Amino acid sequence: MSSMLLLNLVLAIVWVAVTGSASLHNLVFGFVIGAISVGLVRHQLGGTGYFSRARRVTALFLVFLYDLMKSAWSVARLVCSPRMEVKPGILRFELSLEKDFEIVLLANMITLTPGTLTVDVSDDKKYLFIHAIDCSDPDGIRRDIANGFEKKIREAFA
Repeated sequence: MSSMLLLNLVLAIVWVAVTGSASLHNLVFGFVIGAISVGLVRHQLGGTGYFSRARRVTALFLVFLYDLMKSAWSVARLVCSPRMEVKPGILRFELSLEKDFEIVLLANMITLTPGTLTVDVSDDKKYLFIHAIDCSDPDGIRRDIANGFEKKIREAFA
């Protein structure tokens, strides 16, 4: 855990103790006040990566929400159409991620997105096997994952 994040959490807890109100709203407010305080003194403490990482993780979350909505709409259109012309299949996706946490995060993000499901990770952790409800363009699916989720995960946790 980053020392800046730890300091921010300590400041939030101190805020709750000083105000005497242990509500979730007060804790979140204390966290925001702590983040502003840490942001003001981060150069003196020697930490600059805390806020840029928070920005990158937020960008990853927003990409996930966008893809979630786009996939949900696509699957709903497929299911509601009178002729379901789909070509389900399993494809192999080559990973550029190496850390277990990043691979698990990617696999779960793929699984949570409607229309796709991570089936397996190869023993050497170089490939994900993904089931897609419409696998008519497997290269397009690979490209979307590589340029979307995988890229943002790499940026967020580099």
